[in-house]
Amino acid sequence: MTQDELKQAVARAALDEIRPLLNRDTIIGVGTGSTANLFIDALAEVKHDFAGAVASSEATAQRLKGHGIDVFELNHVGTVPVYVDGADEIDPRLAMIKGGGAALTREKIVAACAERFVCIADGSKQVDILGGFPLPVEVIPMARSYVARELVKLGADPVYRDGVLTDNGNRILDCYNFLIEDPITMEARINAIVGVVTNGLFAARGADVLLIGRENGVERITA
Repeated sequence: MTQDELKQAVARAALDEIRPLLNRDTIIGVGTGSTANLFIDALAEVKHDFAGAVASSEATAQRLKGHGIDVFELNHVGTVPVYVDGADEIDPRLAMIKGGGAALTREKIVAACAERFVCIADGSKQVDILGGFPLPVEVIPMARSYVARELVKLGADPVYRDGVLTDNGNRILDCYNFLIEDPITMEARINAIVGVVTNGLFAARGADVLLIGRENGVERITA
């Protein structure tokens, strides 16, 4: 199967995964990116079986609305039973790097409010050690240079993602050449830098379920 076909397969598997949770009062969390978009397309088939969704980005909100799915503000919902999203990388403990689409902060907020996090990814995203994919860090614009210097002290090679403004009005630094053997500790260390909004390590709150697309089908892995 092609990568697109693998993404389509895990999107369908995610719909099957959450279907038992759906009722007329259910509001689910939905992530951002190409694989999440395919999940949204699949979700449209059962849009009358649940109340709506909380979106992790403006782009996701627009896609949901385009399918006639109601979008709720997280502040009005509180918690969601499940959050479905992709990953740029995921390790054996289901810690992830996310943020390739610059939506990491809102993704992390929705994930924190979810009772269950279902990650959907093709097999190329599975790694033994995180860091092959550049780690995104969202920063307050005036702190960009300071944060970059602090990231260098941690062993990273930060590169400004030119021309990208997050939905929150902030900037992104991508950390290259930065293998991460202890994601939970590193997530906390980076978040402690003044001027950092958050970073793309989803380790303190990793996935509960991974649906990974392989040539012979979708494998389900739990934390």
